Amino acid sequence: MDRDGGVETVHGAHRLKVDTLVRLRWLAVIGQSAAVAGVHLGLGYPLSFGPCFLTIACSALLNIVLRIRYPMSARLDPALASLILGFDVLQLCVLLFLTGGLQNPFSLLVLAPVMISATALPPWRTLLLGGFALALTTGLAFFHLPLPWIPGETLALPLPYVIGIWWAIQLGLGFTGVYAWRVAEEARQLAHALSATELVLEREQHLSQLDGLAAAAAHELGTPLATIALVVRELDHSIGPGHPMAEDIALLREQVGRCREILATLTSLGTNDAGPLDRLTLSHLIEEVAGPQRGFDVPIAITCEGEGREPVTARNPGVLYGLGNIVDNAVDYARTQVRIEARWTADTVSLTVRDDGPGFTPDILLRLGEPYVTSRGAERRGITRRSDDGDGDANGHGLGVFIAKTLIERSGAEVHWTNAPTPEEGAIVTVIWPRRAFEPAQVNGKA
Repeated sequence: MDRDGGVETVHGAHRLKVDTLVRLRWLAVIGQSAAVAGVHLGLGYPLSFGPCFLTIACSALLNIVLRIRYPMSARLDPALASLILGFDVLQLCVLLFLTGGLQNPFSLLVLAPVMISATALPPWRTLLLGGFALALTTGLAFFHLPLPWIPGETLALPLPYVIGIWWAIQLGLGFTGVYAWRVAEEARQLAHALSATELVLEREQHLSQLDGLAAAAAHELGTPLATIALVVRELDHSIGPGHPMAEDIALLREQVGRCREILATLTSLGTNDAGPLDRLTLSHLIEEVAGPQRGFDVPIAITCEGEGREPVTARNPGVLYGLGNIVDNAVDYARTQVRIEARWTADTVSLTVRDDGPGFTPDILLRLGEPYVTSRGAERRGITRRSDDGDGDANGHGLGVFIAKTLIERSGAEVHWTNAPTPEEGAIVTVIWPRRAFEPAQVNGKA
C-alpha cells in the first residue's frame, strides 16, 4: 500500500505527468489572457486589468518553474500534484473575484482542476481539493468586485440566481468528480488486469519454450553420449566375462541406453513428430485440466460424448490455464461433486463445468468476467485457500476469472456463466468453440 491508501503500482497510476499539467496550464493562461483582453480592450468593459494579468502571470511563472525543475516525463508525487491543482483553483478564484465572482459565466471552469484530480489522484485528495473549491466558491458568492459591464451601467444579478449558480457548481463538482474518478478507476483496473494477463501468458509461453530448450540440450548432448557409448563398447570387447569390472561396464552400457531413450524423447518435444505431447484429444485435455484438482475431497466426474471422431486440438497453455482456473473455482465452491461434461458435433465443441455449491450471486453474475469482480472470502466459505490470481491471498481480486475468460476467448471460444435452474443448485460455466477453431487444420491433418 502506498502512503495515499491505494495500491502502489509500477506504472504510477496515481501520479500526474509534469508535461500534462504544464500543457493544460498553458492552455488556461492563453484562454484567460484572451478573455480578459477581449472584455477590456475589445468590448471596452472596465475591469482590474493589471491585477488580472498579474494573476495570470503567476500561472505562467509556475509553468516556467516546473519546466526548469522537472523533466517533462517526470511524474509528480500525489501530494505535490494536489498542491499544484490547489494553486490552479486558487488562481482561478482570484481571477473570478476580480471579474464578478459567480456572476462571471467562466466560473464553471473551477470544475477543471477537480476533474483532473479525480482522474489521476487518490480519492481522498480529490475530496480535499473539492472541499477547497467549495469554500472558495462560497466566498465568491458574496464577496467579489463588480462584473465587467457597459461603462456607466452596473449589472447585479439577484442573490437567488447567484445561489443557483453556486448550487450548480457544487453539484457539478460532485457529479463530474465521481464520474471522472469512476471512469479512470475502471481504466486503471482494466490496465492492471491486462498486465496480469500478459504476465500469465508470458509464464505459460516460457513453459512451452522449455520444449525447444530441451530439444536443443538433447542435440548438444548427443555427441558426447555417442562417444561414451563407443568407449563402453570398446571396453566391453577388451575384457572377458569374468573380469571384475564386467558388471560395472554392463551397468554403464545400460545407463547409456537409457540416456539415449531420454534424449530421443526430449528431441521430439521440439519437432512436429512430438505425438501426444503437442496435441490433445478433448478427453485428454479435460484429464490434464482436472488432474491437479483430484487430490481434494470433492470428486470430479467426467463425461465425454459426441458425434463421430473425438476432436483433437493443439496444446494451448492459455486454454489449459483458463480451464484449470474454472475447474479450480468449481472445486472450491462445490459441496459434494463437480461434473465436467464434454460434447461435440460436426460444427461445435462444448465443455460444461458444473458444481453443486451456492452458485453465483445476482450482482456478481451480471459482471462476472470483468476484472476485480469477486465474491471470494475465506470467512464466507469457512476455508482458506489461494486467491484467483494465485498470489497466496485468501481473498481473491476477481483477476483469475477475468484472465481465464480472456485466455479462453483468445482461442476462439465463447464463455457463458449461469446458475443451475431451480430446484437444483450450483454454478454452470459453459465454453463453446466452433470446431474449426478448436481443431485447427494442421492438427486435423495429423489426426
